[in-house]
Formats: sequence, structure tokens, C-alpha cells
Amino acid sequence: MTGAKGPRPRHIPQRTCIGCREAQGKRTLIRVVRTPEQRVIIDATGKANGRGAYLHANAACWEKALKGGTIKYALKITPVPEDVEALRAFANELPAEESEDV
Repeated sequence: MTGAKGPRPRHIPQRTCIGCREAQGKRTLIRVVRTPEQRVIIDATGKANGRGAYLHANAACWEKALKGGTIKYALKITPVPEDVEALRAFANELPAEESEDV
């Protein structure tokens, strides 16, 4: 009989930022969703219906994803200009770089 090793560590889901391609815990990234109505929105809850993509909470990743068209490939849709402007406005409120204090 083998000894009990204690409870198993809790699994933390990993997702990849579409801006910098770095994998991180799902809860630390911001989810962007293509809704069934073919709109692109920011999903604060992480549970909205639709195809999702994840980005870090820094302006550099958002700018790279919006400028390079990465968001278009990840969500398999060309966002309408109003949605792109809403995403840019959100990105402008984010810090330029995330601190590496982890």
C-alpha cells in the first residue's frame, strides 16, 4: 500500500495571448468574443457565447493584435470598424507594459 500524498494540485487552465503568443493562466487574460450576431466584444465574465480569443492586459499586445490582423484570424471574422474602435478605446486605457513581479 502506498502512502497518501495529499490532495492533487488544482488544474489551472492555460490560454495563449494572440498578441505576444505567450501562454498564461486563463483568469489573468482578457477574453474577446465573436458573438453569434457577428460582433466582436470584450467578455468581462469569460463565459459569453461565441468564439473567443485571449489578450494580456497591456496595450502592446492589444495594438499588435489589432494592427496585424491577428484578431481577425483568431475569431475568424473581419470586425466592423465600430468594434475595432471600441477595442482600441479599451486598449488605450490599459498600461503600456505589464510588470514582471511574478
